[in-house]
This record gives sequence, structure tokens and C-alpha cells, in this order.
Amino acid sequence: MVMAVFFSRLRQLNLNPPRYRTGKDADFLISSGDRTGRLLKYNPYNGDVSVLYDGLAFPNGVAFSANNSFLLVNESIKRRILKFNVHDPKAAPKVFLELPRVPDNIKRNEKGEFWVALNSGRLGALGNGVPDPIGMRFNEEAKVLEILDGKGAPTFNSISEVEEYGGKLYIGSVLKSYVGILNA
Repeated sequence: MVMAVFFSRLRQLNLNPPRYRTGKDADFLISSGDRTGRLLKYNPYNGDVSVLYDGLAFPNGVAFSANNSFLLVNESIKRRILKFNVHDPKAAPKVFLELPRVPDNIKRNEKGEFWVALNSGRLGALGNGVPDPIGMRFNEEAKVLEILDGKGAPTFNSISEVEEYGGKLYIGSVLKSYVGILNA
């Protein structure tokens, strides 16, 4: 069975070549509290795209639950993850998890748990027992199961991805030219 594909984007940008958007544009959107992000639904059968929800604060990462009953969407500016009920797309999202730092991407592992990268805001300890959290693993009930500690290392600046696959954690960055691999 083929399901509709959900995706998010910050907003429709008017790109006039040769001008391209840069990290400074994203910085401006974040600092201004921009809430023009939308959750869109694409129907692969007829090509229709519909807006399921708008007013998101820099959406950045989407993941379905293991049974496809809900969808998680990161809201980077708000430092939280929202939960959308797939069976009732008109229902307002609920705050699923408040985060200590800015989330970047969200991935479901083979066990139905989720990993989210904590991209920025590494300015010191948070008082949660982990001095420098760079990623979090949590279950479908929003219970935090594990927090990765970057130990203040510059290697872990701007973590944008934590993907668990085959007993390994793959850690990526939009600013670094590497993929880190750790045992899960």
C-alpha cells in the first residue's frame, strides 16, 4: 500500500538568480522568530499538494511513528517537537517534547524509537547530567532513553543528523566534511 508523502519546508522562497539563500538568511529567520513554515501533504496519485498545517517556527525534520498513526515535526526556533495525529489532520498538533537545544532532523530507528540531533546552543552544561548533549533518543511516549555527550569537542559542532542503523550511529554535520560512526 502506498501512503501519501508528508514533507515540510520553511516557506516558498523567491530565488532570483544569481542570488542564493545562505546560512545568514536562516540566521535571520531564526532570530526574527519566523513562523511561516508549513507541513504539506503530497498525493503521489494525482500530484496534489495540500497544506496540513501552517505557522510553524522553522520546521526541520519529519518522522512517522512505527505504525504511521502520528507524525513528529521539529520546530527549531521553539526548540521542540510537535506531534500530529495522522488520522485527524484537522486536529491541532500537540507538543511532544521540549528540547534543551535546537533540533535538526529526526529519524526513527528499527525499534520504533527516534533520534534527534541537537544542532546549536552548545554554550555549557544544561543540568541534566550530560554536559554537552548533541543528540537524544526517545520512544513514542516521549520518554528520553539516551543522550549523546559531545564532551565539548569541536568535532561535534553543528550536528545535523543522528541516524541509527545496523547497530551503529551515523552522525553528520552540514558544516563538517565527515560522517562520525559510533556503536549504538
